[in-house]
Amino acid sequence: MKLKEQIKIFDESFKDSSGEPTKTPVDLFAPVEQLQREMRDKDKIIENLKNESTELMNQIFIIEKEKYTILEDLEKSKWLENKVTLATKKVYEDKVKSIIDKNVDSKLIPVLTAVARKKQGNQQLTLNNWLKIPENRYLFQVNESIARKEFEDTNAIISRRLDNESIRGSGGQTTTKFNNYSLTFDRTNEEYVTTDFDPDTYELNKGFTVSYWVRPDEQGATMAALGRRAGTKEKFFFGITKTAQNRIWVGVGRTGTLNQAGATYPGMNNGEWYHWVITYNGDSSTGGNNARKIYMDGDLIFNSNVRWDDTNNTGGGENIYFGARNNNGNYTKGWTCGLDEVAIFDEEKDSDWISSTYNGGTPTDLQSESGLVGYWRFEEGLGTTVSDLSGNGNDGTLTTNNTGLPIWSDDTP
Repeated sequence: MKLKEQIKIFDESFKDSSGEPTKTPVDLFAPVEQLQREMRDKDKIIENLKNESTELMNQIFIIEKEKYTILEDLEKSKWLENKVTLATKKVYEDKVKSIIDKNVDSKLIPVLTAVARKKQGNQQLTLNNWLKIPENRYLFQVNESIARKEFEDTNAIISRRLDNESIRGSGGQTTTKFNNYSLTFDRTNEEYVTTDFDPDTYELNKGFTVSYWVRPDEQGATMAALGRRAGTKEKFFFGITKTAQNRIWVGVGRTGTLNQAGATYPGMNNGEWYHWVITYNGDSSTGGNNARKIYMDGDLIFNSNVRWDDTNNTGGGENIYFGARNNNGNYTKGWTCGLDEVAIFDEEKDSDWISSTYNGGTPTDLQSESGLVGYWRFEEGLGTTVSDLSGNGNDGTLTTNNTGLPIWSDDTP
């Protein structure tokens, strides 16, 4: 078949039954052109996305860089915060330690000690367990040496308490020991006990008896076992002086015995217990002189008349101290000594009562005696409070003008 005929047949294939053309050869390539256009559109989209992606990557890089800078600043801030915290803590702890070490009137140690000992009770603890008590741990942080001494003292006190709770009688029966503890004072450390007991409250100018047991650990010039000096006419203090020949140093009302001829006491040995009683039979209605008697170990060693005018019993509200004298609110005339079983009555006791109370050198229970207005037995054995057993509530508080406090001791009469 000739080429011309073949082309004619091919052309006829593009016509319908009426002889009209239905499509041209160009129509055959229309889908290809469409696909090519779509392809070009897709390429543009891809190019745009690539451009956007590049820009996004740049933004991500910038943000990452900023994040890194922020993290660096944060680490620096934390480091600075830690340094400031540590420095502040050290300054604070050093300041607290300085207060404890240098402030001679600090009340922090007695408070921590009292609370911690109450929590510890009668348990003997290792140092690690002892430090689990918050007050002990805090004390250890601010002053380790004081804390370690407190740890040792507390365990020693508990040990003595457990040992002395009961003793065996000759018949094998367990009996309670009457007198387990006393207090020891150190004059060089200015240790004493403050009380709420004011002699004027109980009108002791009208008559009194003071009974106490003392163990001298020194004997020197002008030392008070207890008392106060509210004014020249309201003296109420009891002690000794060796300024001249073992003199008694007792002040009642207007009069002391510092320079009074013959006011001497028999020799005492340091480290041994002695029972002292001072009585006063009270001012008369005319304000005359009246008998003041002083006994040691049941024997009358001095008797003289003194005057404490009831009309001048203005006092000044000064309370008594133990281990020293309260001189208008100031610690004076301290005594390095042991003190135990202090009792005060608002009446004069006679010599038979005094001999019975001395009891051959063994204290007896005075709680049921008539006229009792103050009674401190020092049987607590720990803590910072000395209870008044008279019922008047004039408790005492262990105090110092330095560091440390009066020491509980199982050395008793």
